Amino acid sequence: MRPLPILPQEPDRYPENLLQSELAEQQSWWLLYTKSRQEKQLMRRLRELEVPHYGPQIEQRRRSPNGRVRTSYVPLFNNYVFLCGNDDARYQAVCTGCVQQVSEITDTGPLITDLTQISDLVDMHVPLSVEGRLVPGQQVRVKNGAFAGFEGVVLRRDQETRLLVSVRFMDQGVSVKLDDCQLEPLGAAPVEES
Repeated sequence: MRPLPILPQEPDRYPENLLQSELAEQQSWWLLYTKSRQEKQLMRRLRELEVPHYGPQIEQRRRSPNGRVRTSYVPLFNNYVFLCGNDDARYQAVCTGCVQQVSEITDTGPLITDLTQISDLVDMHVPLSVEGRLVPGQQVRVKNGAFAGFEGVVLRRDQETRLLVSVRFMDQGVSVKLDDCQLEPLGAAPVEES
């Protein structure tokens, strides 16, 4: 049995300027939950149908058994693709056979902000960690450095500070390691419950 070839990187959105376009603000947004390992297939089909969508992908490097470094592009959020469009676009996505569940996103302003920040982090090619559960914490903005202007929640784990940039609607996000001196608080610290 021959091993499957590693495919080149494919676009993670259609159209390319989706998050900056008026379309993103004018249309409804949907969170598509795909069948297992069907995110890229769904995005290919949506591109063919010219249905606006976004499914962030990150570069992943692994060493093969013979020692070669293999680079592949994997979905940042397993089993999720964001769709921008009306009920007809949602229907076309469901008809691809790749979608298990669809949820409408009603508060699209924060979603577009979150997705734009995640897109910017992915474009910076920095190591990102997917965070599956949001932890309540201090809302912050990065003051300086390459991430200046990004906003998120601070996570502390194993003696390091990580800034969580989340997609509020789905309680997932990505984090990047930062120093405390780079962050400024945005409001009061959360009150601990006893």
